[in-house]
Amino acid sequence: MTEVLLAVGTRKGLFIGRRRGGGAWEFDESPYFNAQAVYSVAIDTRGARPRLLAGGDSSHWGPSVFHSDDLGRTWTEPPRPAVRFPKDTGASLERVWQLHPAAAEPDVVYAGTEPAALYRSEDRGESFELVRPLWEHPTRSRWVPGGGGEGLHTVLTDGRDPRAVTVAVSTAGVFRTTDGGASWSPSNSGVSAVFLPDPDPEFGQCVHKVARDAGDPDRLYLQNHWGVYRSDDAGAHWTDIGEGLPSTFGFAVAAHPRRGGTAYVFPINADADRVPAGRRCRVFRTADAGGTWEPLSDGLPREEHYGTVLRDALCTDDADPAGVYFGNRNGEVFASADDGDSWRQLAAHLPDVLCVRAAVVS
Repeated sequence: MTEVLLAVGTRKGLFIGRRRGGGAWEFDESPYFNAQAVYSVAIDTRGARPRLLAGGDSSHWGPSVFHSDDLGRTWTEPPRPAVRFPKDTGASLERVWQLHPAAAEPDVVYAGTEPAALYRSEDRGESFELVRPLWEHPTRSRWVPGGGGEGLHTVLTDGRDPRAVTVAVSTAGVFRTTDGGASWSPSNSGVSAVFLPDPDPEFGQCVHKVARDAGDPDRLYLQNHWGVYRSDDAGAHWTDIGEGLPSTFGFAVAAHPRRGGTAYVFPINADADRVPAGRRCRVFRTADAGGTWEPLSDGLPREEHYGTVLRDALCTDDADPAGVYFGNRNGEVFASADDGDSWRQLAAHLPDVLCVRAAVVS
């Protein structure tokens, strides 16, 4: 029987929901990593047995990366910290913002951290090594933390070429490598930085999230601090596709798992008014790569709404039709089982939702 697993990272633990066949969603009785902020989750379905990864952040013990090989029922923490900064860097780990199973290398997992750094694992996330060329990039001294800190929050790998990796940093922008991480180049042409004296810098944009199109691997979607963009050349150049949205400020963007040209965003009123655009709970979908947008609200709250969706709190699964999910800072979780056409609420009164991940696991 097909099982879809939903992992919801919150400011006070990880909640796991399961849906078998076409049945109802069932959530495990209590959160995992109680009282820890869970900023990152990955569901790695590449091997014979799915592996879950979670980036926990204990106010007492500090950040760590845990893994589970039984769909989240039990968890293992490595005896030595999986992610740590070498002594010569003079840095210490604040949190793990992103965990990303590589598209073309079965045992490779990437981690993005704060301070902004990229780590690579070759044992499915049990130990990681710092990718030094990005850490030592000549522009690093001019990177400025965003409102949430200096975090490397997005990692995209290319199933056609394991040497091609794209990352996004708040607030340094997008950087790409095509040689396996030996060298990195800013990749922000066309993305505006309205908060800087020069609104079109080489780097320094406050990119909030980037997603890869399912039909064209060279097509990327980008949600910026003001602005929604598309690239058709793997990030070398970007085009504004925000027309038709009620606001181009937001944090999250996700792509449909199979349907090319289809992506989802959750517009926010403004950087100074971080509530849903128009105070209405709506996901917006494009089916033509940003040419047009349509609001999706069937089953979502109709009254004034204040639940902000953060950068990693909107996702899709790989079911058919696709599941679409989001959680918000009100502690609500919503799901669609029909590509976003209709929605139902799965949970309420959780702590702030920081990240959401879902996948078919059997």
